[in-house]
Amino acid sequence: MTESNTSSKETIELSTFYVGKALCGMDILKVQEINKLMEMTKVPQAPDYMVGILNLRGQIVTIIDLGQKLGLGSIEVNNDSRNIIVNTPGEHVGLLVSKISDVVMADPDRVEPAPANMNGIQGTFFTGVYKTENKLIGILNIKEVLRLESDNLSRGLER
Repeated sequence: MTESNTSSKETIELSTFYVGKALCGMDILKVQEINKLMEMTKVPQAPDYMVGILNLRGQIVTIIDLGQKLGLGSIEVNNDSRNIIVNTPGEHVGLLVSKISDVVMADPDRVEPAPANMNGIQGTFFTGVYKTENKLIGILNIKEVLRLESDNLSRGLER
């Protein structure tokens, strides 16, 4: 009986990355790819956190500075910074992060609810927190982070 209980909740693979000094993660199945393309075109009158758009093999991808979106300040673009292209219905969105970290195998039973305020970050952007032996990983709520992006992008391109 115990075996069936443990196998009913499968391990989640978290793709982890840094936003400044904050370690964040998201379900690896939400990640389409990670790339180093940084040649972006600014979108007029877009929100500050919308860095711009880039052409990824013929697809237009909106790039969001995840640091600004989470209220942690702008991501410094350098050799470590990357764009995480996420799987979203109907739109291609990339998250600009400080650097990529490891894939972490997370036990869903050990994910704790996100505090209302986590290291100065608004808690609504996180679905929970996962503790490893020496790290605390904020699990990103991609839906919440991307909630208004299609409206903002449309508004910026119309003007």
